[in-house]
Amino acid sequence: MWRKRRLSRNKRPRTLRSAVIVALVLATGAWVYAEFIYQPVIFGLRDDFVHAVPNQQVPEGLTSLSAESCGQCHREIYEEWRTSIHSQAHVDPYYQAYWKKDKNIWICQNCHTPLQNQQPLIVSGMKNGKIQHPITTPNPEYDPELQQEGITCAACHVRDGVIYGPYADSDAPHPTGYDPKYRTTEICYWCHQVPSGPFQFYNGGPCATFLEFEGGPYAKRGYTCQSCHMPAAQRPAAEGGPMRDTRRHLWRGGHFPEMIKQALQVRLTNPGGDWQTGDKVDFQLRMTNGGAGHKIPTGDPDRHFTILFEEIGPDGEVVASKKHQIGRWLIWKPIIIELYENRIPPLEHRDYHYKVAAKPGHTLKVTVKYHIVTKRAKRMLIKKFDLPAAVVDHFVLFEQEVDLGAGSIQQMSAAGA
Repeated sequence: MWRKRRLSRNKRPRTLRSAVIVALVLATGAWVYAEFIYQPVIFGLRDDFVHAVPNQQVPEGLTSLSAESCGQCHREIYEEWRTSIHSQAHVDPYYQAYWKKDKNIWICQNCHTPLQNQQPLIVSGMKNGKIQHPITTPNPEYDPELQQEGITCAACHVRDGVIYGPYADSDAPHPTGYDPKYRTTEICYWCHQVPSGPFQFYNGGPCATFLEFEGGPYAKRGYTCQSCHMPAAQRPAAEGGPMRDTRRHLWRGGHFPEMIKQALQVRLTNPGGDWQTGDKVDFQLRMTNGGAGHKIPTGDPDRHFTILFEEIGPDGEVVASKKHQIGRWLIWKPIIIELYENRIPPLEHRDYHYKVAAKPGHTLKVTVKYHIVTKRAKRMLIKKFDLPAAVVDHFVLFEQEVDLGAGSIQQMSAAGA
């Protein structure tokens, strides 16, 4: 009995030592992961992107850097900007929720509020090169009202007291300058080319729209981002000015159904022709990216399409269905790995088939939706990061019903891409 007790006592120190060693290993592993592997944002940093546009002074002749000040003379352009997602870049509920999720990390502001005047802190560098450890000082020229304007006029056009644009012969009540980049894709590069970072293994960055376009067929034909996102207009650039070849400051994109429909052509057919009751009919849905110079969907990795085939019985109940998805599939933690993507490149298409027995009284319903976020992501953002529940998360691009007893199909298209 005494010997057994002694052995039991000898075992305790060894067990305690093992537990301490395991705890130390786990703690060391956690520290290495937090300091060298984990990234607080889903993208890497470019050298030209790390710093905001330096504080700008109000150009002579203007009352402020606010878009409203520009709108005194450029009224039509100002009204267009007000309807754009650029003007909502800071206040957009998705941005605010995701930014809160990322603990309001400073780097996001460099796209959503690009002017240093819009940011409360000046970031001069990062301790040990870590994005989560910025070196900051208070910004004496921070303007909280200007911050609310997101990507405002001055963010793109004001530098060193001069208002730059695409015209070399401007005559204005303020200093002007000509810069050819306003007629090229270079002006869009700053925010629409976000690379992947260390331990982030994407098939082309999380928001690599710029690179998707630059390597594509429309760029080779001489198109620019502005060709679609800033439609051409003949009008004075400023009230009382000469007629110009201008562009509308709209920047419609993935948040606007009409823009997706402009890019995507959807067509439902029966390649086998007419059918009779009892036939096994093979329906084909073809989705063609005929109108976007980049892949669709593009931008945020959460964006995706769903294609739903539903066979509906005489009582209105769904008796069979099949669902497909177009997008990106990623593992987010402990590191980011993109497993697969099937997005549609420019001028390419995807075909989806559904076989069903032709029956009188039965209907085939086909629905194509575009999703800004996944259902799971939206639930998480609502629950933890104050995303308003009513915010739009998807919209229907195409919907068609086919009477399976009719013997033929009436073709439809969702858009004239």
